[in-house]
Amino acid sequence: MPPPWRALSGITDLSWASWHERTIVHLNVADFAVAVERVIDSRLKTRPVVVAVPGQNRSAVYDMSEEAYQSGVRKGMAVQRALRLCSQAVVVAPRFDRYERAMNAFLRHAQPYSPLIEAEEVNGHLFLDLSGTGRLFGPPPDIAWRIRRETRQDLGFDPIWTLAPNKLVAKVASRIVKPTGEYIVQDGEQEEFLKPLPIGLLPGLEAEDLLLLKDFHISLTGQLSPWTPDQWRVVFGRRGDCLHRLIRGEDPTPVQPAGQKEEKIQADFPFGDDTNDWQQVESTLFRLAEKIGYELRCRQRVARRLTLTVDYSDGIRTQRQKTDPSGTANDFKLFAWAGTILKLAWSRRTRIRCLKLCGDRLAFPSAQRSLFAETEQENRRRDSLMSAIDRIRQRFGKDMLQVGIGRCRAPAA
Repeated sequence: MPPPWRALSGITDLSWASWHERTIVHLNVADFAVAVERVIDSRLKTRPVVVAVPGQNRSAVYDMSEEAYQSGVRKGMAVQRALRLCSQAVVVAPRFDRYERAMNAFLRHAQPYSPLIEAEEVNGHLFLDLSGTGRLFGPPPDIAWRIRRETRQDLGFDPIWTLAPNKLVAKVASRIVKPTGEYIVQDGEQEEFLKPLPIGLLPGLEAEDLLLLKDFHISLTGQLSPWTPDQWRVVFGRRGDCLHRLIRGEDPTPVQPAGQKEEKIQADFPFGDDTNDWQQVESTLFRLAEKIGYELRCRQRVARRLTLTVDYSDGIRTQRQKTDPSGTANDFKLFAWAGTILKLAWSRRTRIRCLKLCGDRLAFPSAQRSLFAETEQENRRRDSLMSAIDRIRQRFGKDMLQVGIGRCRAPAA
């Protein structure tokens, strides 16, 4: 019986014929911002590095080297705490223009091999769909080796690469070989590959999910294999079916064509006079949530991620986001999300100049009903209310009906 997954040394057949199924390669430059800084300044290669605004104790860690990570430093952590954990770390100011140029150069090395290439923002992650490219460029492992070699020679980076039948498994495989290495999971071995891994390695499971599974004494993915879809729904409600597919390594998500931007809906409001009045900011935030929700319902979509950008009068910008795999197009729930994000993003006493709210990771609404009657009744009540509001606005104008800020808090609580 073959092993449940295969590292590079376990692959004996690398012919093109063995790679005719869907094949996704994931390229990942670990700690991308640190990697860019180390290419520019070679003295940093022998020191732990933290990328953050220096001289400000409340500034957050943007990225860190593997040495700093092993000392306990994490992204989003306050710099002051990071330096207590790793006193030898060198703090380097983030230079986003450098990272963007480096990401574009990295992308150019991969583009000749597939029209289906997807970049995860400016963080050193690339997905390539190499299905059907074998007759042109050879077996997918050869292509991955070639991109890695060329990237290392031209840019000084040493990216991880993994091969798998879908993006989910390729992503997980890159996590187990970080910070350097390569890994191959062949078609049909996805579920066996995931079984011995800690559930925390699976993308899509949030902190609350992990705590809930801990109550069941679940720590490894394989311990969830006996669960039936009905048992998943009892524990996780409407998300149960999605999570059941997740632990089996199923992911039909396509790799987006190169240059195609992810669909998103956004709204912003520049204040005429900069303000730090909480009621004014909160009221404005609800109007932005209303605009996002209305556009989502018109497109028959839900947003699974909400991002709030706060621009201050002194030019400083902060950005925070919240993700929910179930998604929503309901104004009240969007506002509840946005209110939570605002408390994280509004961390300064400086007046606010502009608010911008963006909903992305759009998807079709879930057809799965809630398991509990009370929750299902509440969802129906909110949806009916939104439908009635939409009908009035479509008939008499968008500004004809306004929802009071106090009224919108109740369903969100």
